[in-house]
Amino acid sequence: MIRKPVDTGDPHRLYTVTGGRSHAGDVRLDLVTLIVSECRPTEGMQSEHTRILELCRHPTAVVEIAADLQLPITVVKILLGDLLTAGRITARNPRPAAEHGDTPDSALLKEVLIGLRNL
Repeated sequence: MIRKPVDTGDPHRLYTVTGGRSHAGDVRLDLVTLIVSECRPTEGMQSEHTRILELCRHPTAVVEIAADLQLPITVVKILLGDLLTAGRITARNPRPAAEHGDTPDSALLKEVLIGLRNL
């Protein structure tokens, strides 16, 4: 199978979409951070912002937004940072990995696995 090179879009368009910025500033978003719209799009909004607000009526992961918009993750994070700063979206970051003492007992996990195999 021959892989095609990744098309990251026209550099001039991406520069325009982000206003020339190359990072989202202080906003920390993981690929699996869930984004939820807090309002409807308004007239005069950037088309990408409008599309994000429409997509995120229900919790949507950052990676899903990037795939739908067909834009690089870094560009999407910049756009999400704009909306987050404006209070138009809410970001729900994934829970940090459990502490060693917080993990389920391995015996319980084995029982669950056996039960699933028996289904």
